[in-house]
Amino acid sequence: MAPQPVIDGLEFAKSGSRLQGIWPVADFARLRDALLSNEGSLRYELRGVPEHQGRPALRLRVDGALQLVCQRCLGALEYPLRVEVALLLVATQREIDAEPLDAEGPESIVAGKEMQVRELVEDEVLLAIPIAPRHDACAGSAVEKAGTRPTPFAELRGLMSGTKH
Repeated sequence: MAPQPVIDGLEFAKSGSRLQGIWPVADFARLRDALLSNEGSLRYELRGVPEHQGRPALRLRVDGALQLVCQRCLGALEYPLRVEVALLLVATQREIDAEPLDAEGPESIVAGKEMQVRELVEDEVLLAIPIAPRHDACAGSAVEKAGTRPTPFAELRGLMSGTKH
């Protein structure tokens, strides 16, 4: 694994720096559990913004495709990923806690002298993927196709009597 980029968050933002690259999906350890396959790569671009809403900020963009598991049919689901987010930098967690939550506003994060870029990318990708991904229309199970879907109580009765209805 190649060395991972590390930035000084405030310095990166104040200088208007820019960093971009491509990471294999397999490099994101926390993301692996949500995926069907670790194939592919994600392209990222991180830019420093000297002032966004009165604070230094980072703008992150991530593009790629992920192989998720459809929660309806358990088949492969290719999920096109495009993340664009502004991250306001603050000095302490206390500053974040003191601000009222704003679902429409930019996210605030604590700036550090050694911020792992891969972790920033992975955090935003995890927030962007659906909790229960599904195809718009899936084949479904054979029982559902036949229209004879048993009720949960019929299934339970079958289990208790040793036969399945």
